[in-house]
Amino acid sequence: MGVNLYTSRIVLQFLGFEDYGLYNVVGGIVTMFTFLNGALSNATSRYITFELGKKNFVQTNKIFNMAMSIHLVIAFLIVLLAETIGLWFFYEKMTIPDGRVDAAFWVYQISILTCFFTLTQVPYNATIIAYEDMKIYAYVGVVEVFLRLIVVYLLLISPIDKLIFYAVLLCVIQIGVMLFYRFYCNRHFSVCKIQCCRDKELFREMFSYASSDLIGSISVLAQGQGLNILLNMFFGPTINAARGIAYQVQGAITQFSDNFMTAVRPQIIKSYAEGNIEGMMQLVKQSSCFSFYMMWMISLPVCLEAHYLLSLWLGAFPEHTVSFLILVIILCLIQTIKTPRVTIFQATGYIKWSNIIVGTILCMAFPFAYVSLKLGGTPESVFWMANLTMLLSELASILVLKRYIQYSICDYILSVHGRCLLVASISFIIPYLLYDKWMEESFMRLFITCVLTSFSVIITCLYIGMNANLRSKLWQIVKNRIEK
Repeated sequence: MGVNLYTSRIVLQFLGFEDYGLYNVVGGIVTMFTFLNGALSNATSRYITFELGKKNFVQTNKIFNMAMSIHLVIAFLIVLLAETIGLWFFYEKMTIPDGRVDAAFWVYQISILTCFFTLTQVPYNATIIAYEDMKIYAYVGVVEVFLRLIVVYLLLISPIDKLIFYAVLLCVIQIGVMLFYRFYCNRHFSVCKIQCCRDKELFREMFSYASSDLIGSISVLAQGQGLNILLNMFFGPTINAARGIAYQVQGAITQFSDNFMTAVRPQIIKSYAEGNIEGMMQLVKQSSCFSFYMMWMISLPVCLEAHYLLSLWLGAFPEHTVSFLILVIILCLIQTIKTPRVTIFQATGYIKWSNIIVGTILCMAFPFAYVSLKLGGTPESVFWMANLTMLLSELASILVLKRYIQYSICDYILSVHGRCLLVASISFIIPYLLYDKWMEESFMRLFITCVLTSFSVIITCLYIGMNANLRSKLWQIVKNRIEK
């Protein structure tokens, strides 16, 4: 996280606001065509994890090979769409400063190449996660961030346009990491052995599952790159730079809860495969709360000290960055609670109505934002629309789940949403009083805010965010660690 934040500062200084914004939005055009792959990725992950939970290794290998074939076809299709419809949109609809069209074009082409390799990587990543081999992600992640640090210093000696050179170097790193993962999977997991698979029934089953997940994948793109492109069309690349910075910080903050969920997700699916519904629901409730607590502990000081942190980190930054950052963090806090429950739908395979109802609500962020901007709304209105639809989709998702899993909605809302809201409200009071009343903006206030928020959130989580049984188990784990 530290290296990523540092490299973002240097890259922003080297590229400038406009080029940094261009890099963030141009690749989004390619990403918009990956909606079908997003649905297939979820299907691949679900089927591999489910069969491993049943110890059916032969079927897992068939699923892996079928997934490879499907993703290859989708990758070639997306390249075709990106080089036709995507190029038309690039030249006709995007707001690109004079003199930067050629550089943006080459960044677009590099993004297409990276996208192709990323699409065909999905079955390998799904296998690593299904086997819960998290240590390899940790090792490769550390190496990857330091390679990105080297990229920053190579920009100093760039023999060509810095924006193009930056895109090329990141493409090389991403392809190198993906090739390593493939080598690792082939060496350690027999289910990754490439074989010819012509199981039409399996193909129909996986494609049917993916089709049910299609609206959900479209909604993710609509709320992400769709809104980013909308900002570019109305305000230009500088506003994309502000959004890019906000999401860079958000990515650093959420990686703790994301890594936590990467470890928990296979356990939820395997619990369902074993028929342990009660254990699965307990795991979903606890993981929802713990993900929120981790996210909140880091988000609270960032939101309170957003302006000072951005000034300390970047020096100068585009207008609207502070408000974008706070609104994006709120969006991610809602998403954090929702993520474990979404895994239940993937485990059961009953994703059709969840995606139709929830996905449709989330997709409405795009037309709502467009209308708001057309009526003269501020750039922030885009994120308000995203937050509104995310809240509505959360309520809809809880109601839809009742159709497939017998559980108490009231108990779930109190155990998860009520507990998280209570923890957030109480732990917010003391740090906010310090921020608003007692001290001026300074490094000392930042330090005290971080200490106070950590102390406040931890104490509140222990005595309000956990029940007595869970708190006792946690203390026992800490005690055992100390004795060792």
